[in-house]
Amino acid sequence: MVTLLGPSGSGKSTLIRTLNGLEKYQSGTITFNGKKVVPNDKNWQTLRQKIGMVFQSYDLFPNLTVMDNIILGPTKVQKRAKEEVIAQARALLKKVDLLDYEDSYPRQLSGGQKQRIAIVRALALHPEFMLFDEVTASLDPEMVRGVLNIIRDLADQDDMTMIIVTHEMDFAKQVADRVLFLQDGKILEDTPGNQFFDHPQTTRAKEFLESMNF
Repeated sequence: MVTLLGPSGSGKSTLIRTLNGLEKYQSGTITFNGKKVVPNDKNWQTLRQKIGMVFQSYDLFPNLTVMDNIILGPTKVQKRAKEEVIAQARALLKKVDLLDYEDSYPRQLSGGQKQRIAIVRALALHPEFMLFDEVTASLDPEMVRGVLNIIRDLADQDDMTMIIVTHEMDFAKQVADRVLFLQDGKILEDTPGNQFFDHPQTTRAKEFLESMNF
């Protein structure tokens, strides 16, 4: 679990969006499993099948049911058998306590339910790693805990690597194996999670943690 922390406007979301081609970059390189990524549409289309991403705005298709939202990518893009994908989708929905909502439409769901569906949709692609961009920012406070618990459960799985942008400091401290602290588009600190929260190396990081009551 790599956590991107920093004040608003520091470049966290921009950085995470470059990792699946949603933002173009002018310099530097991205490597995936040790191979340099050549940034063109064809390569990004292939890589996105291995990268799950969840946004703060859910981005569910409003005209599709929950089940159809989940199975669209695996069946249309990955060309997997529909029956197999539906079975997996139901297993995932059961894990997030939403199995009874497979025939519902997004407008019938709460914000927290939509975000859990967005996570299930990403997991149904069998990604090699997951990107989470402020997934609780649009949620009411009482809905935040349920979504974070799901991400925490994923973090406990040895086979799932994640990069997450968040302002939830308690959550970040619990799950982060590594913290990148950003300011003005630059990485000021790259440290193990416990070290960042207990012994930040820069004055700016100390000020940030104090402002967040840490």
